[in-house]
Amino acid sequence: MKEAFPDGREILDFYHCAEHIHDLSKVQFEDNSFKALLWIESTMARLFHHEVGYVISDLEQMKPRNEDAKEQIRKLINYLNNNKDRIHYHGDRIGGYPIGSGGIESANKFICHTRLKRSGAWWLKINGNGMLGLRCSIVNGTFESAFEKYVSQD
Repeated sequence: MKEAFPDGREILDFYHCAEHIHDLSKVQFEDNSFKALLWIESTMARLFHHEVGYVISDLEQMKPRNEDAKEQIRKLINYLNNNKDRIHYHGDRIGGYPIGSGGIESANKFICHTRLKRSGAWWLKINGNGMLGLRCSIVNGTFESAFEKYVSQD
């Protein structure tokens, strides 16, 4: 992504991040759903306000309930450390950026899968990329100019 969009803003999907938080809460607070809810909400609020370092520090100090919780804590610390430069949700919202990837996933399904994943369809990479280019130009309203460019290449 950095190569294709060097000035692009990388955003870790807020809802996927929340799934990781929930995964830990299930094993760490399995006998106290109220405590789990408080921990989830406070952790997500801190992440929303770019307090990733504090969340990681708290996780490092958390006393795991069992070996499964210990492993989930380790995974979450790694996940947050690997993605901390992509967690700036409050600023993203202020800037008008989406903090979830649902719109992109939906567009991918609508544009790509509808055309390329039909029953019995198979594609060579070069043909598939060409078809995706056409599908994108139809959806974004640039088909006529794209087609004119193609015709003028002959």
